[in-house]
Amino acid sequence: MPVPWFLLSLALGRSPIVLSLERLVGPQDTTHCSPGLSCHLWDSDILCLPGDIVPAPGPVLAPTHLQTELVLRCRKETYCDLCVRVAVHLAVHGHWEEPEDEEKFGGAADSGVEEPRNASLQAQVVLSFQAYPTARCVLLEVQVPAALVQFGQSVGSVVYDCFEAALGSEVRIWSYTQPRYEKELNLTQQLPDCRGLEVRNSIPSCWALPWLNVSADGDNVHLVLNVSEEQHFGLSLYWNQVQGPPKPRWHKNLTGPQIITLNHTDLVPCLCIQVWPLEPDSVRTNICPFREDPRAHQNLWRAARLRLLTLQSWLLDAPCSLPAEAALCWQAPGGDPCQPLVPPLSWENVTVDVNSWEKLQLQECLWADSLGPLKDDVLLLETRGPQDNRSLCALEPSGCTSLPSKASTRAARLGEYLLQDLQSGQCLQLWDDDLGALWACPMDKYIHKRWALLWLACLLFAAALSLILLLKKDHAKAAARGRAALLLYSADDSGFERLVGALASALCQLPLRVAVDLWSRREMSAQGPVAWFHAQRRQTLQEGGVVVLLFSPGAVALCSEWLQEGVSAPGAHGPHDAFRASLSCVLPDFLQGRAPGRYVGACFDRLLHPDSVPALFRTVPVFSLPSQLPDFLGALQQPRAPRPGRLQERAEQVSRALQPALDSYFHPPGTPAPGRGLGPGAGDGT
Repeated sequence: MPVPWFLLSLALGRSPIVLSLERLVGPQDTTHCSPGLSCHLWDSDILCLPGDIVPAPGPVLAPTHLQTELVLRCRKETYCDLCVRVAVHLAVHGHWEEPEDEEKFGGAADSGVEEPRNASLQAQVVLSFQAYPTARCVLLEVQVPAALVQFGQSVGSVVYDCFEAALGSEVRIWSYTQPRYEKELNLTQQLPDCRGLEVRNSIPSCWALPWLNVSADGDNVHLVLNVSEEQHFGLSLYWNQVQGPPKPRWHKNLTGPQIITLNHTDLVPCLCIQVWPLEPDSVRTNICPFREDPRAHQNLWRAARLRLLTLQSWLLDAPCSLPAEAALCWQAPGGDPCQPLVPPLSWENVTVDVNSWEKLQLQECLWADSLGPLKDDVLLLETRGPQDNRSLCALEPSGCTSLPSKASTRAARLGEYLLQDLQSGQCLQLWDDDLGALWACPMDKYIHKRWALLWLACLLFAAALSLILLLKKDHAKAAARGRAALLLYSADDSGFERLVGALASALCQLPLRVAVDLWSRREMSAQGPVAWFHAQRRQTLQEGGVVVLLFSPGAVALCSEWLQEGVSAPGAHGPHDAFRASLSCVLPDFLQGRAPGRYVGACFDRLLHPDSVPALFRTVPVFSLPSQLPDFLGALQQPRAPRPGRLQERAEQVSRALQPALDSYFHPPGTPAPGRGLGPGAGDGT
């Protein structure tokens, strides 16, 4: 059987705050500690110099844990700022050292010197804060009585009130002792903006903030900004990235109130909105309202693109970054479901740009065009065990057949030869990791070896018979079955689909065998557009046929979307549209120079000019219909094109059959000529 397609199946998985805060009165920083401990705020603004870790000669206090809490520091009842309270938990590290004189002479040292075991422990704890654009360090002094000293045990905590920071900012906090006996502790605190605070009326910077509501109306989404008349504010749409800075999408300075309308096709889960008054040092509020919107997740999957980079690495491009899992599976020709590899190769954790709702959302064929033309190969799965033990099985629709085997399958009958080919290096390795490997071994020689002479005789006989028939019958009758042609188009609208159907029907009247998804809806529903296209393309090209790319404004937009990131194709595409599904295999043919002789382009005169077709696709002939019908039909019927007079006759036949559909499309009933407006890049064709 031909090389099964390898598919990467992706699945993933999904997040909260309104706060009511304690109020502190007064601008002064303070500190307090656990019962039994004494503490003092030594300095609220020092230079942070952590230095190197030094060995502790005896028991010392060291910070073990940081804990934060948000509070309000208020000068007046309704004049407050957001503040970060920090609790530093402390423990005793190290041991007392035995006095050498006491141990040596069996007596106490000078009775006037205090016993170390009765001494209290003291530590200077440094807290460092960084929150753009400010940074600050404070020094806390803590003292623990000897009675509370338990080696390796927590002795309590010291609390600092508090570090003021801007709404919506990120605060990074470090803590260490001075001198530093342990590694520094660190913690990052994300502060809420005005929307997340019940007490926002007490914070002056929230008073003039534009408030934003999101509402839906059919296919549109409205951003309603409740702002006072003539107030100026800024509004920005951006994609929130897990790694790296946000990716801006749209920004405007506006005057309130405003209603901004978004099309539902623009929504993705990571689309966020930032709004702020146009005033110095104003607070910016961020909201990401589409994280759980089902339409946003559907749009995300439509925009996702999966590409193979190397044999063991792939890249999934999409607007939003979320964790996902990738699994390798295999699929036999004919659109069968993708089957897991049994026993499985290891799964790889990757970071991709999708959301899964914990089910399969995307699968793409990785090697359909990476190995060249389809071959009659068989896949061997190698499993590695302890002590370099390994086993091999052949992947077949019935399962994975162990080799060697006495089963009646084709791989089992040829198992000995396949193992020899694997050992001699005649098989191609597709995958390799610690658990096993995957190989593609050629089968052509075994299929043709026994029948080579018989095939030669049959070929000679067929050639002689063909020569006799050519001498006795008309050339057109000899080619009655005609060349295969696969017609691909973008389903822009129902009128354009009727126009495509008329062209396909007219071409069928010639010695051409035309395949088009319009006539295979039931088959496509059963197989899916990707599997249907792969089967049709493989059959067409194996029979020496041609793939016809029928370009329209929608098709050009889809091609541009693949070639240039960020370009969106207009309109909706139904479940039976094979054009989008075909691009994953059509593009590699053009990029790798395999398209000439296998592909032909076409467009309708008044709908699109050939120059509007992306340059990559103009490496093959692109004909304008019906003005260039003779050249178009000649390209379809190569390499045995009919005589020029006969070709012109067929072109007139197709033009007559096509004209009613063209008139209906460009001059719909009830509209005066010239009817429809021209599409993007349309020419003056007739």
